Amino acid sequence: MVRSTCSGMRHRAVGSRIDSHYHPVAVMKNNLRRLLKTFEALSDLGPVLTTENDLGQTAPRMLTSLMDAVDAREGILFRFNEKPALLGAIATAGYESLPPSVVIPLLPKHVHAMSRLSSARLLGDDWPDFLSSNGNFAPQLVKCLMPLRVGPRLVGAIALGDRKSEGTYGEDDLDGIAMMSHYIALGIHNHSLSETLAQRVGENLRLMATVHNFYDTTLEAFAQAIDYKHVNIHGHSLRVGRYAAGIGDAMGLDAAAVAGLRAAGYLHDVGKVAVDKKLFGKPDKLDEMEFREMADHTVVGHQIVQGVQFPWPKIPDVVRWHHERSDGSGYPDKLRNDEMAQSVRIMAVADTFDAMTSERPYRKQFSVGEALNEIVKLTPYKFDADSVQALLIQVRRDAVVAMTPRPKASAGEIIIPNQPQRARFLDERLSGIAPTDIDQINAMLHHKLSSGRTFLA
Repeated sequence: MVRSTCSGMRHRAVGSRIDSHYHPVAVMKNNLRRLLKTFEALSDLGPVLTTENDLGQTAPRMLTSLMDAVDAREGILFRFNEKPALLGAIATAGYESLPPSVVIPLLPKHVHAMSRLSSARLLGDDWPDFLSSNGNFAPQLVKCLMPLRVGPRLVGAIALGDRKSEGTYGEDDLDGIAMMSHYIALGIHNHSLSETLAQRVGENLRLMATVHNFYDTTLEAFAQAIDYKHVNIHGHSLRVGRYAAGIGDAMGLDAAAVAGLRAAGYLHDVGKVAVDKKLFGKPDKLDEMEFREMADHTVVGHQIVQGVQFPWPKIPDVVRWHHERSDGSGYPDKLRNDEMAQSVRIMAVADTFDAMTSERPYRKQFSVGEALNEIVKLTPYKFDADSVQALLIQVRRDAVVAMTPRPKASAGEIIIPNQPQRARFLDERLSGIAPTDIDQINAMLHHKLSSGRTFLA
């Protein structure tokens, strides 16, 4: 009896220990449930990956399928852009107060770290190793990061925030994310191949006719002619063309769109050939009639270019509307932000930045920092936030390059750089600005766009 009782007590003790710590049946059921969720998500991805729909339509479904499988409440699906290196969101879910387009610029160290990461990674204080804080999204909100690769090539990333239930993502969740990410990466890569093929066909057709080379050379000379008669705006059109192209490049636009922005910048002030030269040298404020004559350069310029067959169809729109503002306070047609094409919104920022950083008879030129601060103060009420963000990215890149020490050669030694030096974005006449100053301006922009809301990790 005693032995039997002791045996029973020992059995209950062991059973109690199993029930309170191991739960083998519960664990098995939970793992099976997660596995079924993963397979269900994979089955959902099948038709999404093979559809001919645009990536903007398929990306949200891919992200939702993955989030449902791992019980995630917040998530972003990014596409990787190589030049310039950045992550651009193609689908978001769950996060509040996100800008219309989430962009995270990447330094070479970030690209390298993500390219070497072969599995999903829980992020904590080590997030700066993989993500930059110079974009318009707080990377501290990412709790789990999964790079998307096809072979060695980085094509995107999945960033997950908090889960619907308490706790962090477990090993089973990370395995499920890694399994599904392979198929999502293939989906993004396939769409990129289709886009690249279409772009190459268009570019080859243009190159066959040497249209781009002819227009670029001719319009550059024409831009110089537009500004030549006005002493105070020498080089303005060339700089605006370069700034607009740089902004478009930082926003991830393709080569043809960037070339179109450069050409539109060269021609945006073509209507000023009809403006009295005396108005450009007047040190006082223009009266109503003088302002009207000056403002009419947009309409005159539109009349000049609208009959010309350019490879870039938005040039007439840019010439007419580059003085329009997001709140409808611009001219000549009082358009609002959603009524303007992206190229028009970009040109408004590029034109304003050069005007502020150039000397005028009625005021001294702004420093780079003063101009950026002023433009951010007027965003998004006057200027497009995405275009302003891209301007900050390009100026910061110049600032980082300027602060990077060049290797010194010993006597008789010739140093050959490993890579060609990146073309300067800012005009050479402008003094530099520190990256930390741009980061402060960038923080002010984020604060305004989020209405003062702060994000906690």
